[in-house]
Amino acid sequence: MASVLFIHGLWLHAESWAPWIDLFRSAGYDASAPGWPGDPETVAEARANPDSIADHGIDDVVAHYAALISARPEKPILIGHSFGGMIAQKLLGQDLAAAAIAIDAAQIKGVLPVPLSALRATLPVFKNPANLHRAVSLTAEQFRFAFGNAIPAEESQDLFDKWTIPAPGKPLFEAATANFNPHSPAAVDTHNELRGPLLLMTGGKDHTVPESVTRATLKQYRHSDAVTDLLDWPDRGHSLTIDHGWREVADASLEWLTKQGL
Repeated sequence: MASVLFIHGLWLHAESWAPWIDLFRSAGYDASAPGWPGDPETVAEARANPDSIADHGIDDVVAHYAALISARPEKPILIGHSFGGMIAQKLLGQDLAAAAIAIDAAQIKGVLPVPLSALRATLPVFKNPANLHRAVSLTAEQFRFAFGNAIPAEESQDLFDKWTIPAPGKPLFEAATANFNPHSPAAVDTHNELRGPLLLMTGGKDHTVPESVTRATLKQYRHSDAVTDLLDWPDRGHSLTIDHGWREVADASLEWLTKQGL
């Protein structure tokens, strides 16, 4: 039985993967969604204790999942959203995964476009340099712009109430300075010829990780002959893994894995 690890991004709790876990288990996978280092087990606990989440950077998160993977008998399939998509790519590049699906993945080193919408979506973190070492929460209005712009306002509010947690600012600062840092933790081994297959997904209405960022990410893999595919969801925003259309995205993920023999 192949195993699947789901990796959440900033501002969403690992529990938000619950419908995906149920679907993948019904399809025969051993599926789970372990949280980031410091993540409490529930949304309520995470909101009550943001200090446990604060100050974890990209390398901390990668090391956390690498340790979880090392305890398994075989390489898992990784499915990550947003910064979880970046983490999945890093682990895949390190040959620690059988395959990866990176959904609206955060910008990796070498990707140059920084659209204005992405700057606005992350402004709650960048407006205060001290947030480098803090956990930062979004307001419902900020979540609406960053995640829920392509869905009804009422649904955006419901998702905000159900799944949002504080997020460490450190990964965003690290990604923002990646192209000026020769040893940036946001660097991914995009030249690896022997890695497993990778699927990049992008939402055409995503404010946080606009389509141009994902297409620029795809270009970073041009020197590798390993499978690297792109799937575009023109009418979807950053909430595509948790909103009313999640099943379509999940089914497409299962279909792609089947095509890869996984």
